[in-house]
Amino acid sequence: MTSNGSRILVVDDNQAVHEDYRKVLEKPQDDGLLDEMESLLFNGDSSQQPQAPDFDFQIDSAFQGEEGLELVKKSLADDSPYAIAFIDMRMPPGWDGIKTAKEIWKIDPNLPVVICTAYTDHTWGEIISELPRTELLLILKKPFDNIELKQMAASQSSLRNLVELASKAEQLLAQ
Repeated sequence: MTSNGSRILVVDDNQAVHEDYRKVLEKPQDDGLLDEMESLLFNGDSSQQPQAPDFDFQIDSAFQGEEGLELVKKSLADDSPYAIAFIDMRMPPGWDGIKTAKEIWKIDPNLPVVICTAYTDHTWGEIISELPRTELLLILKKPFDNIELKQMAASQSSLRNLVELASKAEQLLAQ
């Protein structure tokens, strides 16, 4: 099962954080023989091993909330919406993560948002009082584990793809 290019938005004021997302989520270059040898060494016969879904993520970077909002607008205008947005809670001197999510949801009310934070400035109750769309809201504490990031990106990308397919099917049935 291969996803056809799920778009991910990362909104964070730290360049190193954007590089970390890319390291975890982007597909590495194909090393061919080296990959095959490594697979045999660590996994035995690779043809017998279950394969995880292969997602081809396209990651776009914004360094402030306002820039993230503009990228969401452009993605919708291009009919290529984001599957998920990872938004840092603190991005001085601009909008914080809560303000950024609010503004993005005005433009794309179906975009899942992950608020990423290393601090406990806001309790869950405070966050959901500002962002009540809990069905589209996830919290990721920094430092996060790579598998947490991959799972969030993969599950939300799959969900967004299913919603888009259902919408297209509904439109076809209505014709």
